[in-house]
Order: sequence, then C-alpha cells, then structure tokens
Amino acid sequence: MKHARTIQTIALITAGIIIGLLLSVSFGFVVMQPQGKQKLVIAVQPTLSAAEVLQRAKPIEAFLEQKLPDIDIEIYVPTSYAAVVESLRRGHAHAAFMSAWPSYLAWKLADAEVVLAEIRTVGEGDKIVEAPQYYSYWVVLPNSPIKSIEDLRGKKVAMPSPISTSGYVAPLAKLVELGYIQVKQGSEADPSTFFQVVFTGGYAQSWTALKNGDVDAAVIAGDIPESLYREVMSNTRVIASQGPIPSHAVVFSKELKEPLRSQLIKALQELGDKEPALMKQFISALFVRFEPTTSEQHLGGLQRYLELTNLRYSEKVG
Repeated sequence: MKHARTIQTIALITAGIIIGLLLSVSFGFVVMQPQGKQKLVIAVQPTLSAAEVLQRAKPIEAFLEQKLPDIDIEIYVPTSYAAVVESLRRGHAHAAFMSAWPSYLAWKLADAEVVLAEIRTVGEGDKIVEAPQYYSYWVVLPNSPIKSIEDLRGKKVAMPSPISTSGYVAPLAKLVELGYIQVKQGSEADPSTFFQVVFTGGYAQSWTALKNGDVDAAVIAGDIPESLYREVMSNTRVIASQGPIPSHAVVFSKELKEPLRSQLIKALQELGDKEPALMKQFISALFVRFEPTTSEQHLGGLQRYLELTNLRYSEKVG
C-alpha cells in the first residue's frame, strides 16, 4: 500500500512538472510573439492617377520594408496637394515626395521639414549638370528685335502654368525685382500689367508657340529633357535668367521621431543610389540621387520669390 502511494505521488509530481513545463513554454511563446509592425505612411503628390502611382510604388515599398524590417510601409496618393500638406500636419502621413512649391507650403503650414533634395540632371547655360537646383530662361528667336526684358512690354510671352515654380513664380519675382510690375498690398503679382501672358501647358508647347511665331518670347527651364533643352537653347537667344530654383524634395512630418527618422533618411538615400531607374519612373525622369538638406537651405530662394510676388498656390482637382 505504501509502495502504491509512493508511485502515485511520483506520478502526480511528474505530471505537475510536465504541466508546468508546458505552461512555461506556452507562456514563453506568447511573450516572444512579435508585435504588429509599426506603420509608416508616405504620401505622394498627385501628378498621375492614383492607380498608376500605387502600381509604381510597389517595388519602392518592398525595398524600404527590406531596409526597415520592423516597419510596414504604405504609400498612398491623396486627392490634392492640399491634402498632402494636411496629412503631414495631422501626422496621418509621416513623409511625402513633393515638388518645390507644395514642399514650401508643407514647411510653412504643417511645420514639416525638408530632409532630402532630389539631385537632377539639368541644363545650366550651355552645360548639363547634376544639381539640386536649376535656372529658367527668357528666350527669343535669334532674329528677334527684343534685347532685354524691358523690350517685352506689351508683347506676348509663353509661360507653362500659373503654378510652375520655374516657369511662373521665379520669372514674376524677376519682374517685381526689376520694377516692371508692382505688387499692391494684399494682391498677387500680375504679369499681364506688363505683357500678354500665354499659358501653354508645358515647356514643349511654349517652344512650339515661339517657333511658330504665336508668341514673342518664352520662359524655358533647365529641368526639362536634355534633348528639348539643347534644341531650344541652340535655336534661341537668352535675354535674361533667374534662379536658383529648387528641385523636388522629401518632406517629413514633425511627428516622425528618432530613431525611425534617421533610419528612413538612410533607406531613402540607399533607394536612390541602388534603384535610380525605379526612381526615374516614380519621382522624375531627371532623377540622379537624393542629397541631405534642410528647409531653409533648399527652399530659401523660393521663399524670397513668393515674398516678392505674394503668389498663393491654387490647384484644380478632377
């Protein structure tokens, strides 16, 4: 009987040990379960359809997630530039790929920070260079009697768009600076008080208008395809220029904190260095690489242009 009790006690102790080990293993498994990944949202300025942008973004998401294995990268396309700025302000987006003027708005209105500038292949005078900024030029046909900006008074001038930094903002700042147009308090600079503005929709269209004699002069920027730049510059005469004009930028929300902030900067730089062809499709056909910068360094010139002209950004959606 005593022997039977001993066997029973040993069996109970053994069972207890086994149950304890199983609970320990189970408890350890729960503790060691990896937590859900932190989501990092990158907004993209809407220049193409959302579906097309998101399709091109897939390999970018994959690359960044490989570099940041604990982070779930989500790239999304808001409906407007204003929505990108607002998403940065509210912390709904942690970073954004943006052109110069919207980057400036994000800096001023959302307290966001420019951390990377796009190095581009751009035309500068008679050279092609790699730089985070570029210039734009007032050009006329070689046989034109126009010798200077002053001679443009009352003439027809082709400009690409009223929201173009290089084709409208910087040239208007030049006109204000030279005293050819006046800016009344509370109003925007208006070039039509000096010459007739013809908005063409793009630099290629502006060149066509100038060649065809539809306008007397045109504004051409250095950040256009090299073939177009060389064609224009070899068949026109430059009467003035302005710049530097900032390239596209990567903007971070103030809500993005260290160490993830520095980790994302490094990952984006590696993305640009190792996948330039991918970035040419996604960011710009002129893309070369990313370069660290600050809001003041990259956008200081643009801030001056906007202060001179009092221009306000507007966009049409749809």
